[in-house]
Amino acid sequence: MTHRVRLLLPFLAMLCAMLAPLAPPALAAEQDAEWGPVHKLVLQISDSNPEKMTSVLNVAANVSRHYSEIGEEVEIRIVAFNDGLDMLRADRSPVLDRLKSFEQSMPNVRFNACGNTIDSITRAEGKAPPIVESATTVQAAVVTLIELSEDGWTIVRP
Repeated sequence: MTHRVRLLLPFLAMLCAMLAPLAPPALAAEQDAEWGPVHKLVLQISDSNPEKMTSVLNVAANVSRHYSEIGEEVEIRIVAFNDGLDMLRADRSPVLDRLKSFEQSMPNVRFNACGNTIDSITRAEGKAPPIVESATTVQAAVVTLIELSEDGWTIVRP
């Protein structure tokens, strides 16, 4: 290494450190060229209260509508566990018609049912509870909430 190169190394290191904040963020997976940033919201439901279930769905619809109106994208997950799994039970959900409407009109809203809660219900009732087709079963809802939070999702419990 020549003497000149050795003299330039500290200067180049300092220049790189100064310019690094100006570099565009590596968020290609998080942004869409047309829509801008992708917002990520998780709504949790763990109560069998029909008003709370309705509130969760209202929040999802309002947030979805807001970002659509301003030209931005939002992904929404509704995670149901414990008594909140009743929301996703095909045999007794008090919001079943609304869930079907979401499936047809809001593809950015996904539903997760807790596998641990399903296992507990299966033991207690002697058979697995029927879950709506639009829901995906996750092994443990709380673990899903933790992992989504770690991935930058905002978690709200209406």
